[in-house]
Amino acid sequence: MKSFGLTDKGAIRKDNQDCFILEKCDAKNCLIAALCDGMGGAKAGGIASQLSNKAFVSYVYTKLSSRLLRSTDYKKILEDACAEANGVSYEYSHFGDEFDGMGTTIVGGVIKNNGNGYIINVGDSRAYLITRRASSIRQITRDHSLVEELVEAGAITAEQARSHPQKNVITRALGSEARVECDYFTFTLQTGDMLLLCSDGLSNIVSDLEMLECAKEFHEPEAICRMLMSKALNRGARDNVTIVAVMR
Repeated sequence: MKSFGLTDKGAIRKDNQDCFILEKCDAKNCLIAALCDGMGGAKAGGIASQLSNKAFVSYVYTKLSSRLLRSTDYKKILEDACAEANGVSYEYSHFGDEFDGMGTTIVGGVIKNNGNGYIINVGDSRAYLITRRASSIRQITRDHSLVEELVEAGAITAEQARSHPQKNVITRALGSEARVECDYFTFTLQTGDMLLLCSDGLSNIVSDLEMLECAKEFHEPEAICRMLMSKALNRGARDNVTIVAVMR
């Protein structure tokens, strides 16, 4: 597998509260990938995203590398890792007024060398499955956001959601409460397929179709990530932008 990721503070923000991690785990012939988009005043969001991301990936890596692991229950490992990451940010948020209200989204999981993938998400950072041979893109994860709830209720259309004034309001985040519920998904990468993780700094400004067209035009994760980042920045990226691509 090939992988690449990059992050940028965007054209408006002074700080970058996004972060990502790509970590190989040879013990299980897999790659651990995770992306967080922090929220909170001053630098609190950046702290939340970094702490949660490191806690999540460290937990998953430790479990997968353990010699005591008799069977691999990816769902339990990822859900427990999410709980660990949530706990770290939640406890930190009580250290002082400057950390009150800090939190972060997360999308991350494990991609095996055989193409089998397992992923969780909290918030509105997304995972997409892009298949060049079938010329298709599918959002694997479901946004935990106000506009997603409105779309599901039939109150607005998916197109209206893209420009809705409350499109950045999320309904779940790591660190906001003592416990958080994550969603779990599985997928399979065939040869040439790509998993794309991104913060809403990309998905709010670059359409799914444009992501697909970029993946069809460029055949390396780095080239795809850099082209998508360029599109976002050229359109005035008002938010931090983070992109991770994993290709089989």
